[in-house]
Amino acid sequence: MGEKKKGFFKAYLEFNVLYKILIGLAVGAIVGIILASCNVTALPAWISMFGTIFTRLLKMIIIPMIVGSLVVGASSVSPANVGKVGVRIIIIYLITSAIAVVIGLIMGSIFQPHAELAAVEKLAADAAGKVADTNVWSVIYNIIPTSVLSSLVSETVLQVIFFSLLFGMCLSFMKVSKDERIARISNTMFDIFDCLTEIMLKIVAGIMQYAPIGVAVLICEVFAKNGAKVAGALGTVTLACYFGYILHVVLVYGGILKLGGIKIGPFFKEASVPFITAFVTRSSNGTLPKTMQAADNLGVDKEVYAFSLPLGATINMDGTACYQGVCSIFLVMSVYGRMLTFGEMGMLVLLATLASIGTAGVPGAGAIMLAMCMQGLNMPITPGTTMAGAYAMILGVDAILDMGRTALNVFGDLTCTSVVAKKLGFVRKDAIIL
Repeated sequence: MGEKKKGFFKAYLEFNVLYKILIGLAVGAIVGIILASCNVTALPAWISMFGTIFTRLLKMIIIPMIVGSLVVGASSVSPANVGKVGVRIIIIYLITSAIAVVIGLIMGSIFQPHAELAAVEKLAADAAGKVADTNVWSVIYNIIPTSVLSSLVSETVLQVIFFSLLFGMCLSFMKVSKDERIARISNTMFDIFDCLTEIMLKIVAGIMQYAPIGVAVLICEVFAKNGAKVAGALGTVTLACYFGYILHVVLVYGGILKLGGIKIGPFFKEASVPFITAFVTRSSNGTLPKTMQAADNLGVDKEVYAFSLPLGATINMDGTACYQGVCSIFLVMSVYGRMLTFGEMGMLVLLATLASIGTAGVPGAGAIMLAMCMQGLNMPITPGTTMAGAYAMILGVDAILDMGRTALNVFGDLTCTSVVAKKLGFVRKDAIIL
C-alpha cells in the first residue's frame, strides 16, 4: 500500500513558514487591491477579527519574552568567564549593536521609507514624541523602576529590561556560590526562567504558524484602504535595510578587522561559510557549529570561541539592530506622518542595544524585538490601528530582511571573537589571520 495522504492541517504545519507568510502577503495584497478598485475600504468585522487576533497574540508575548530571555541570557554568562576576554567581548558586542542601530537610523533617514496610509495617527504621535523628548536625566533615572510589578503591568519595557538584566547577573553569581544551598536554589531558579523562555519560544513558533492568516487579513485591510501605491514602500524598506547591512560589514567590521591587524582576505574566505549558512537558515543558533568551525580554522583558541560565539548568538544582534532603525522609521513615518525625533532615536538606540541581549537567535525573532522597541517608544502595536497594518506590512517581507540581518549577526560574532582573541594572544601560532 502507498503512503497515507497527509491531512490538510499537517501539510500546512510542515510547509515552510517563510513561504506561507509570503503567500499570505501576496493573497492579502491582491484581495485588498481588488476591494479598493470596488471602493470597498473595510472588511466585515468577522474577517477583520483574524488580524486583530494576530496583533493581540504579539502583544501577549512581549513582556514574558523579555523577562525570560534576558534573565537567562544574563545569567548564562559565567562569572569565571567574565574576565579579560569576557568583558571585552561583551563591550564590543554592545558597541557594535549600538552603531548598527545608528546606521539603521541613518539609512532610514536617507531613504525615508513610508507608505501613504489612511487615518494617519498624528495625535498619538505627538503624545509619544513628548514622552520621548523629556530630558536625558529623567530618561536615565526612569530606567530604574520604583515597583517591578507596576512596570510589568504597565509594560514599561525599559524598566523591565533593566530589572531582568540585574536579576540575571545576580543569578549568574549565585549559581557558582560555594554555599551549596544558594547554588542549588539559584540553579533551580535558572531552570524556571529557562523553562519560561523555552515555553515562550514554543508560543512564538505557534504564533508564526498563524502569522500567514493574520498577515493576509491585515495586509488586505491596508491595501483596501490605500490601494496599490503602498507596495513600493516595502521595496524601499528592503533596500534601506540591505544598504545598512552592507555599510556595517564594510565600515564597522572592516574597520575592526583592520585595527585588529587581521588579514581580511583569509578571514572573509573562512567567514563565507557561516555567512551563507546564516543567510539561508535565518538562525544564529542553527549556524553556530559552522561559526565555531570557521573560528577554529582561523586559529582562534577553543577556550575563547567556545565562550564568545554562543554568547554572540544570544546578545550580538547587529543585523537585527540595524533593522530596528530602518523599520522604526518606516512605522513612524507611515503611521504618524513624521520622522522620529532625536529623543526617540536616542531611546531606540538604548532599547535596541539592551533588548538585543535577550533576542533569541531563531528565525523571526527580530520582528518580535521590533514590537518590543515600539512599545518602549510608547507607540504600541495596538489591534485595529494603522500601526497594526503597517507592522503587518513589515512582517510580510520580514523573512527577506531576516536573511540579511542573520548573516550580519553571525559575521559580527566571528569578527569580534577573532579580533579580541588576537589582541589578547588567544590564537594558535599557525593562525591564518596573523
